[in-house]
Amino acid sequence: MRPPARGTTRLLYGAGLTAALLLPAAAPAQAAPPSRTPAALPAADGAKGQELPGMPTALDPRSETVSCTPASKEKAKKQDWSRQRLDLDRLHRHTTGAGVTVALISTGVDPGAEGLDGRVTVQGQAADDCVGQGTFLAGLIAGTGGSTSRLVGVAPGAKVLALRGTDRRGQPDSTLVTAAVRAATDAKADVIAVAVALPRKDTALTRAVAEARKAGAVVVAAATPEPPSRGSGDEIPSRTYWPAGEPGVLAVADMLPGGTRPDGALPTGTVDLAAPGAGVVSGGPRGKGHYLGGGVAVATAYAAGAAAAVRATHPDDPADAVTRRLTATAYPADIPQLDAYAAVTTVLGAAGAPAAGAERAAEPVAVRDTSDTDRATGRATLFVLLGSAGVLSLLWAGFALTRARARGWRPAGAGTTES
Repeated sequence: MRPPARGTTRLLYGAGLTAALLLPAAAPAQAAPPSRTPAALPAADGAKGQELPGMPTALDPRSETVSCTPASKEKAKKQDWSRQRLDLDRLHRHTTGAGVTVALISTGVDPGAEGLDGRVTVQGQAADDCVGQGTFLAGLIAGTGGSTSRLVGVAPGAKVLALRGTDRRGQPDSTLVTAAVRAATDAKADVIAVAVALPRKDTALTRAVAEARKAGAVVVAAATPEPPSRGSGDEIPSRTYWPAGEPGVLAVADMLPGGTRPDGALPTGTVDLAAPGAGVVSGGPRGKGHYLGGGVAVATAYAAGAAAAVRATHPDDPADAVTRRLTATAYPADIPQLDAYAAVTTVLGAAGAPAAGAERAAEPVAVRDTSDTDRATGRATLFVLLGSAGVLSLLWAGFALTRARARGWRPAGAGTTES
């Protein structure tokens, strides 16, 4: 197998499973590389792979010129694990999120991107998505997948209001985020997704979030920023990030296929929900190719899409009820794991808990290549079965021998004769 090209990640499909996992990218070229790219995961040991460029979360703030993320020339050929994990095919039989508007506060969104054309409204500088992450996220929330329908978003019938919460390089700014939240409130957005996290509480932002919630919006926010580059050696203490720490905001963290958080994830006690955030495929602002991305912002987009699906299905529910439904129907774990299908279809009891026998999407599993393990497990199972059969044979032989002696060695069912 030839190694990945520079600046790319590899999409691998394990035997019997369809999985999108990240391989570490080779060292980037010298010219203005992105400063943060999705965290790497252990790769499935599949025989066939496909290379996709990684979607950065921000561009290098140290470079003198801004070099936008180039167009991808590759297209994914299969559905990634995250969409299977959220059971989107079955979810869309119930709702596509039609009639709901999701305000996405990120790096901007290209309104003409494949799968988003005609359903994105932009304000200010948001149409210029140099980084590409905002367009990537919009595809996860409300994309139709374009020519690749298997890469549809959670709520493909919803509309997206794109707002910029960062500078052109993707660096978050509290003033921009605050203005974006206010603009989303003025536009009467049903869901407000804040895909960035700020390290300091801001009074103006606190007020803007409170006003958004009072107006009836579901506010979903990244629980933490993306972690710093690996190898820094700095241990970061647990802390609260904003606006995820504001009352009533649904704080979302990223998870791996097995349900755990990635190595190096920033610690915080402010997490309400975990959603897929690694090895995820979506489109970008330039061209019709696909990228491989991950991180807290990706998880936030998935949660926002699920919130849109719930709002479309339960239009009379207030914002707090939508948030409560998303958390109550999540898979129980240290951090509850998003189950978009259950959030839409589950009947909640009087106490707000799922009714008995509530149907879920497929149980969470670790997506990995199990071909070698399956063969080894099959051999072990055969040995156990053979061994068990041998033990049962011996037990039955002993039992039969005892019964035969009791009958005086006559065949079973034979009558007795008096001498």
